[in-house]
Amino acid sequence: MDINAYLKRINYHGSRLPNAQTLSELQLAHLLAVPFENLSIHAGEPIVLTDKALFDKVIRRGRGGFCYELNGLFAALLRALGFEVTMLSCRVVTAEGDFSPDFDHMALMVSLDQRWLVDVGFGDTFRQPLAIDDADVQTQFGKAYRIVAEDAHYIMMEHKDDGTWKAEYCFSLQPYQYIDYIDMCHYHQTSPESHFTQRRICSRATPAGRVTLSEMRFITTTLSGERQEREVTSEEECTAILFKHFGITMER
Repeated sequence: MDINAYLKRINYHGSRLPNAQTLSELQLAHLLAVPFENLSIHAGEPIVLTDKALFDKVIRRGRGGFCYELNGLFAALLRALGFEVTMLSCRVVTAEGDFSPDFDHMALMVSLDQRWLVDVGFGDTFRQPLAIDDADVQTQFGKAYRIVAEDAHYIMMEHKDDGTWKAEYCFSLQPYQYIDYIDMCHYHQTSPESHFTQRRICSRATPAGRVTLSEMRFITTTLSGERQEREVTSEEECTAILFKHFGITMER
């Protein structure tokens, strides 16, 4: 692991001590620098779940990725810095309100003075780690989250504008490795039923909110929820947006 190259990629210049403050600053820096995107799937580029392949893609070629790639590689960085990291299997809430299969999403647990939920691969979600064993409401950047313990699982919940709490995903604390996610990673790359094969997405957090390219729509949102959206009229404009707002050139 070339730690210096990774930290340069995410524009991180802070402490490298393996503590809660460093972890929080690293997660935020990662979300601000590395986009959540599925462009490889639509470009016919196979996604390989190894530290070496992901480092080449995300760090050396300046790309992003989806959960298995971003959280998998972030776990490697954190371990290289001295953190104790566990890959978690998450089941995401579906449109019908139930939970998807195991390994549908990868998140991380980092064990320090307490256990922290870390996620740089779920799109628009918490920007700093959440304390897993804290049942109270945890607020950050104008949003509120809760982690609810239920039997042997935990549910990550977000407070919505309508005043309700919505479950985002559930997880257990059992440790896993890349090989455990391969089947679901293949499914999301190939199945017409996967939302990742149905449309291109590239999205990155900004200090003021978020920028997203969703197929041929460019969307800007603020932390307070204000939204602007416009149509992208050509593939040439799409290419320009990818470079300007996400630093991505697909030919690299």
